[in-house]
Amino acid sequence: MITENFGVLPTGEQTHLYTISCGKLTASITDYGASLVRLFAPDRDGNLADIVLGYDNAEGYRTGYACLGGTIGRNSNRIKNAAFSVHNKEIHLAPNENGNNLHSGPKGYHHRLWKLERHSDTFLTLRLDSPNGDQGFPGKAVIHVTYALEHDGILRITYDAISDADTVFNLTNHSYFNLAGHDHPDAAINQLLTLPSRFFTPADEQNIPTGETRSVAGTPMDFRCPKPIGQDIHADYLPLYLQKGYDHNFEVFCSPCAILQDPGSGRTMAVTTDCPGIQVYAGNFLHEQGKNGIFYAPHSGIALETQFYPDSVNHPQWKQPIVKKGEKYRSETVYRFTF
Repeated sequence: MITENFGVLPTGEQTHLYTISCGKLTASITDYGASLVRLFAPDRDGNLADIVLGYDNAEGYRTGYACLGGTIGRNSNRIKNAAFSVHNKEIHLAPNENGNNLHSGPKGYHHRLWKLERHSDTFLTLRLDSPNGDQGFPGKAVIHVTYALEHDGILRITYDAISDADTVFNLTNHSYFNLAGHDHPDAAINQLLTLPSRFFTPADEQNIPTGETRSVAGTPMDFRCPKPIGQDIHADYLPLYLQKGYDHNFEVFCSPCAILQDPGSGRTMAVTTDCPGIQVYAGNFLHEQGKNGIFYAPHSGIALETQFYPDSVNHPQWKQPIVKKGEKYRSETVYRFTF
């Protein structure tokens, strides 16, 4: 593993960038936010490109708002009214989007300095200690995230956590992918997406799920056959919920749960997870100065966030992210690349 300095925080703390490699893949991860900064993969001719959006240094991750590559927790996605109950006890979180809680609020794990705990040339494990009441969540928690590269073009991200009280664990990675390379921002929206999902969860004007599930059949949400991500975004028949683009949760029905393809480069990414849902976010509000002077405008990258359904803590009919005191939480998402 290669270690580099990645910038000094206003607190005086030094951040680092760690680079691991295996086979044809090379990944760089920073301990600030446990964020995936770079991911190099070859095209059909063997030419390497960095296929994730990111910043040049820790200051970009500290001040950026788009969660580029970050580890999101304790809860990813939205919680209505920034409140939910555990054993009839009301839990209040910080509202940070239209009175709701998004990605656990303004002090999310993607804005924390993690500690390197284990590593080799092909993997690293980062640790975060989260005190009782952190972000409003009950329980003192210890969280680990492991990034591992494997032969056959695999990036594996594994989350492990435990708490001394019943709490929420629903972690995800917020990388934005552009299989043409992050420096070709116009290409991402035209890449082909396949989702075997039969259902999605409709949401209101604040992107909070209504509690129902709806068939994708006959809607712009139907990706059961490959189609360009942007195919329906500007259509005349566009429904209200797609005015800005995709930011929707789909059921995880089978493996892989998503396939992203870039015909120009020949790169393909298949996503496998043990999570019940996957949020497809087309970068609708990106407006960021990224790596190497590249500006990321809306739709410059596609996030495929594996997680529990949004606001699931307030919808008991859905699989719940509540983990009991002393029980181990573990979740895994695998990205398999072919070229």
